[in-house]
Amino acid sequence: MSGDPKSVTMLLKDWRAGDSEALERLVPVVYASLHQMAARCLRSERPGITLSSTALVHEAYLRLVDADVEWNDRVHFYAVSARVMRRILIDHAKSQGRAKRDGGLRVAVDEAVMVGGSRPEALLELDTALSRLAGHDARKSEIVELLFFGGLTYDEVAAAIGVSRATVDRELRLAKAWLHRELSLPAAAADAQP
Repeated sequence: MSGDPKSVTMLLKDWRAGDSEALERLVPVVYASLHQMAARCLRSERPGITLSSTALVHEAYLRLVDADVEWNDRVHFYAVSARVMRRILIDHAKSQGRAKRDGGLRVAVDEAVMVGGSRPEALLELDTALSRLAGHDARKSEIVELLFFGGLTYDEVAAAIGVSRATVDRELRLAKAWLHRELSLPAAAADAQP
């Protein structure tokens, strides 16, 4: 994530306080980072995807501007941006008719965590698994989302959710094991999981 942390945080606070010009000054500071985040999200998507990284950034921007969020700091902004981009990608995948399951074929966790993988349904499989994980342990799901969709570092994730870096590392290992089990189960067994 680029942009001077203090200037981004100050602009976010000014924007939250009602200074509309702060938003105009914020966009150029964070645009490159948002574009990199979007490119990372789309890197593994299938060729011919109709959503470009620029379109993803612009759609995320529109949703972020309208969001009723109490911005804390730069890390919080990028964490929310990661969630917004994840939702846009899932919505896009569903609108393109890619939500069909392949007769119970499951996705490997390593492929799914690459945010898309070589098979387009991998993103939808990961989203479903992350939603199930959030039902069990919201913090683990959030850590995966921030690291893989948001591109945050371990230290940034730790700051965003208020835990230590060691906790992020430990929780990520547990989350990956859980996701591996979920994504490796036959479809019927995974759907029956609580």
